[in-house]
Amino acid sequence: MTHELVTLLRPLLTAEVAAEAYASGVEPGDLEQAVWLRLLERLETDGPPHDVHDWLRGAVRSEGRRTRRALRLERPYPAEPVDDTARDPETLALAAARHRAVREAVRRLPGRCPRLMEALLSPKDLTYREIAGELGISQGSLGPERSRCLGCLRRLLASEVAAR
Repeated sequence: MTHELVTLLRPLLTAEVAAEAYASGVEPGDLEQAVWLRLLERLETDGPPHDVHDWLRGAVRSEGRRTRRALRLERPYPAEPVDDTARDPETLALAAARHRAVREAVRRLPGRCPRLMEALLSPKDLTYREIAGELGISQGSLGPERSRCLGCLRRLLASEVAAR
């Protein structure tokens, strides 16, 4: 039934969409797709319309009006949106300096903290189980140890920032 309906309505829909698309300010293919979707939704809920040709003409006009309303409400950006991922040389240099400062501070931490923090900062993205195995400590003590080490690192970096 659906295949026959598509075959029957395609020429009429193409003609109606071509006439309505220009006035709506929408691409004909987008308008056509919206009407096909409406028809499929209608077929699922209410079955085929009594007068398919009239329904199709009304659906095209209705989708065209809906598109015009949406276009009136949309406001274009005055310029392209800012790309937050773009990294200029200055930003890259500052980020590299921050990473170096953190790595240097990590090396000065007491006890097992340098090894633990290096494992946490590893690009390998190790799991707690892998880190615990690498350091030879239980997985359960890893969380409290990490908290202590982060506290030391925080105090160390805070005093360095204040000193500058």
